[in-house]
Amino acid sequence: MSETFYKINVTEHNELVSAAYQAKGYDKQEADEAAEMAAAATWHGNRTHNALKALHLDDLFGSAKGGCVPKAEIEVLESRFKATEVWNSNKKLGQSVAKRAFERAMELAEIYGVGIVSVDNAFHYLWGGGYVIEAAKRGYIAYTNCTSTLAEVVPFMGKTPTLGTNPHSWGFPTTEALGYPIAIDWATSTCAMGRVQQLKREGGTLPPLAAVDSDGNPTTDPNKVHALLPFGAHKGYGMSLINELTAAYIGGSLPLHRGRTSPSADEKSTTSFFFQIIHPDALSGGDFACGRDQTENIKAVVDNILTEGNERSLLPGQLEAEAAKRSEAAGGLLFSSAEIDELNEIAESLGFPAFKKEPVS
Repeated sequence: MSETFYKINVTEHNELVSAAYQAKGYDKQEADEAAEMAAAATWHGNRTHNALKALHLDDLFGSAKGGCVPKAEIEVLESRFKATEVWNSNKKLGQSVAKRAFERAMELAEIYGVGIVSVDNAFHYLWGGGYVIEAAKRGYIAYTNCTSTLAEVVPFMGKTPTLGTNPHSWGFPTTEALGYPIAIDWATSTCAMGRVQQLKREGGTLPPLAAVDSDGNPTTDPNKVHALLPFGAHKGYGMSLINELTAAYIGGSLPLHRGRTSPSADEKSTTSFFFQIIHPDALSGGDFACGRDQTENIKAVVDNILTEGNERSLLPGQLEAEAAKRSEAAGGLLFSSAEIDELNEIAESLGFPAFKKEPVS
């Protein structure tokens, strides 16, 4: 970390973030859940889906705009399938819904080997990696995708943004084998819009072919971004389409209008979630070479991938694990100077004391 970072106590951070949500009308439980997920993002080095992003998203599309309903109740719909559930979240705060959905999916996986919870009428849950990492730490293979709050990405060979950044997140329980969970978490755009906001805040530039301006021309200036491009051209487009189709099966909204004005009063503008938990025992064929057990086999496979010549290769989740170690060593959450300035603006508006800038080497 070449940039100077500053430490904030986790409890103090969570108290402020929870208070900010409660000031918007959310109850303490869902506000605390949102604060916890914001802290998890920062703890693991994710700066694009932290508390600032979460509260900004609520300001743009959430409680004040009707996209998210404080204190909404989750409705579990009737289903003929024992290992799956479908929920109508009634626009409840996304982080709260996601935490509860994964908990339920883990309960189902303990019984049936796999547990699936699909959620309709949702509001974005922010960083998917935080949920799958937690589930992986508890011994499960976890997957989630969702449709984004707003269509910000143009399809391959297109000009009009009709896709969300539509993230995919996988977590694997590899802590025993590797020391940390493998976590594969990515937006299907070349970068997340949260990254654009971060670069705006801190004066950076985007990589080439990540975004277009209002005329449809590629731009690296975060202040000129009109829409994002899918990563890997047709490949990222296909991955984004998976989210839209999964959502369509659940009951998802038309992506062109999501987060914007619907074409009619009957159309929806909400997002959809998909959560899947797999118990590792449900996958085991038992036929591991050389007398290895499942954990030993996982380590052997990864070691084989990182064979001679690949020593510099990183595993997905490794950077997050290293960031978590830095947070633990620092004894708190690490923020940039600009991020603390924004948090202090929130603190001042709520009558909280300002955070001091305690630099961390």
